[in-house]
Amino acid sequence: RYISKLKEIVKHEAEKNKSQWKTMGPAKVAVPSPNGFLQKCSKEPKLAPKKKEQDGKRFLPLLPPRTYHPVIHIKKNFINKNAVAVITGEPKKPRHFCVDTRHGDKYLLEPSGLYPKYIKKKNYGVIPKYVTRRKEEMKREEEEHQARVLEELKKKALKRLSEEERTDILKALKKKWEKINHAYQCLPIITDTRYKRMRKEELELQLQQLEHDIAAIEKYKCVYIAD
Repeated sequence: RYISKLKEIVKHEAEKNKSQWKTMGPAKVAVPSPNGFLQKCSKEPKLAPKKKEQDGKRFLPLLPPRTYHPVIHIKKNFINKNAVAVITGEPKKPRHFCVDTRHGDKYLLEPSGLYPKYIKKKNYGVIPKYVTRRKEEMKREEEEHQARVLEELKKKALKRLSEEERTDILKALKKKWEKINHAYQCLPIITDTRYKRMRKEELELQLQQLEHDIAAIEKYKCVYIAD
């Protein structure tokens, strides 16, 4: 019996377009535009348009000047050159190895740490110049700062607190911090009202200010106050 070769293709096309015929009537397929027909040689690659010559003149390369001399490459005899370099050069020194096992396992001696190459330096144990220079600069800046502070204090006529007054103020600040910290610890855990939140924020600000003042007085031994 005759069986068409296009049977599978027709079957595949019918199954592919089957969903388009589920409604009444033919499928609503977009009709191709008559202006979109295939033109001749439309699929061939197009070349870029040629540049038009200006005033009928062709762009020719510029001529070299009269003083131009072409570079003449001289052929080198690399064999003789390498032979002379080998004869006049210094022989390569053998590298030192260290063998640490009976099987002959070896490794370089210099990077192993067994060769004392650092203590044989000329500047071993000598303080670098940049360190001494930096220390001198820091010392000079500190002296200039102290002199500037003394001049400003003389101009403003500030009073320096004695060690006893500084200690008393520090103790009073710490005592006040303990008092406020105790009040802060007694606050309720849940701050569900506006008054509780405001009270908590106020105590936190006071504690931060006291901690800042205590750290400043403990850091600086010389404290000056204005009249």
